[in-house]
Amino acid sequence: MTTIGIIGAGEVGRQIARAAIANGYRVVIANSRGPETLAGLVAELGPSARAATAAGAAEAGEFVVIAAPLKLVNDMPVAQLANKIVLDTNNYMPWRDGRYALVDTGAKTEHELRQDQLPTSKVAKAFTHIQAPRLLLSARPAGTPGRHALSVSSDYPEAVALVTRLYDQFGFDTADNSPLSESWRSGPGQPAWHAHEHQTLPELVSNLAKATPLPPR
Repeated sequence: MTTIGIIGAGEVGRQIARAAIANGYRVVIANSRGPETLAGLVAELGPSARAATAAGAAEAGEFVVIAAPLKLVNDMPVAQLANKIVLDTNNYMPWRDGRYALVDTGAKTEHELRQDQLPTSKVAKAFTHIQAPRLLLSARPAGTPGRHALSVSSDYPEAVALVTRLYDQFGFDTADNSPLSESWRSGPGQPAWHAHEHQTLPELVSNLAKATPLPPR
């Protein structure tokens, strides 16, 4: 049974944990306040889940989900994430995180910044343009007409392949929006973002193509 490390236990991290366990994964989840504060969540998730520190979740996961905002001074466990695929669920939200000049000028996306901070990991942007509860509500078996689609962006084909498999297991089709320099196309304010409630694979591909650079928000 594959173990997924999840760093971040807010709504996104919790819903990914629920979807993962429903699909046969083990989960090791962490927050910023310590494993003991996650006792209630772990009890709810059941025997396939346990809590740890961020470093412990990174160490335990065969791959790792970061469900926490990017900080300009890295706060992720680089050593424990080395040589692992890391799924970054972050979106650039200046009202929450402050302004990042490199992102505002278009020099880099927030996910390229995450890759810079984790140089020995293989970062993929994933789960960023769907509301967390819909990870369970919108899931459908493969081949279902009109199946909801999600995008993935990465500089590493093996990371794209892993996310594609995970999406399919969770109940979603996949649009490859690589490399990370193109990940802005599914970000806040873009057509793919506005269609987060439901878009099929052809609709998502079209929405990604319609994206245009936005002024600083």
